[in-house]
Amino acid sequence: MAIAVSKSVSLVTLLRLGRVSNVPTVWTNVLAGTVLAGGAWQSWRTGLLLVAMSLFYLGGMYLNDYFDRAIDAHERPERPIPAGEISAMAVAAIGFGLLALGIAAMAPMGAAATATGAILAAVIVGYDAFHKGNPSAPVVMGACRALVYCGAAIAVSGGVPAIVLIAALALIAYVAGLTYAARQESLDHVGNLWLLAAPLAVVLFLAPHALTALAICLLLAAALAPAVYWLVRRPAPGSISRAVAWLIAGISLVDAAFLVAAGALVPAALAVTGFAATLMAQKYVAGT
Repeated sequence: MAIAVSKSVSLVTLLRLGRVSNVPTVWTNVLAGTVLAGGAWQSWRTGLLLVAMSLFYLGGMYLNDYFDRAIDAHERPERPIPAGEISAMAVAAIGFGLLALGIAAMAPMGAAATATGAILAAVIVGYDAFHKGNPSAPVVMGACRALVYCGAAIAVSGGVPAIVLIAALALIAYVAGLTYAARQESLDHVGNLWLLAAPLAVVLFLAPHALTALAICLLLAAALAPAVYWLVRRPAPGSISRAVAWLIAGISLVDAAFLVAAGALVPAALAVTGFAATLMAQKYVAGT
C-alpha cells in the first residue's frame, strides 16, 4: 500500500520516533555504570558517554519504527511512517546514522570502548530487526541496557568490574520483565513479573549494612508498586501502556538504588531526578 509522505518533517515527528522522553534513563545508566566501576562521574569521559549512549538509544528507536513499519500499518497506523509523516528510507538513514555517530563518539575513549559501542549497535539492530515473535527478544532488549553499563565501565576504567557485571545482569532481568509485560497488553495475564525484583538482590549484595539495604529495597518496591498494580489489576483501559511507561522511567530508580547501596548519594539523587524527568517528558512524548 502506497503511503503519501509529507515534504516537511515536523520536530514533533522526530521526537516521537526517537521516544526522547526516555533518554534520561539512558543518562542514569551511564551514571550508574561509571560510578560502580570506580570512575569519576564529573569527567569529560562521562559527558561524552552521555552523548554516545543517547545516540545509540535514539538510533535504536528510529530503527524500531523502520523495521516495524509493516506491522504498524495494521496495528499502530498513527505511528509516523504509516501515517505518512516521514518516509521509511529517511527513518532508516537517520537511525543507522545515529548509531554510526554513537560509535564515533566512543572512539576518543579507546579501542575497547569503541568496540563495545560497535557491539551495542549490532545488538540494537539485531533486536529491532528480529524482535517480533521472538521469545528471547526481551532478554536482548535488556542486554542493550546492560551494554550501556559495560560501555561506561570500560570507558572509565578499562574493564568491567564484577560489581558492574552483577548489576548489569540484574538490569537485564528488570528490562526483560517490563518488556514481557509490554507484550501482554492484549492477553489475560502478565507473567515474568518476578524479573522486576532482580535489582533488589543486587542492592542487598551492595549495601554495607542490613538496615540500609532493607530501606533501599522498600523504597524501590514502593516506587514500582503502582506499575505492578496497573499490570495485575488493569483498573482502566490503557493500564498496561501506563504501567510499562512507568517501569521504563523506573530504570532510573534501579540505577539510583544501586548508587545508594554503593554509597554514591549525589549521583543517586541525580538518578532519582532522571526518574521524575522521564515521567514528566512522557506527558508530552509517549515513551512506548
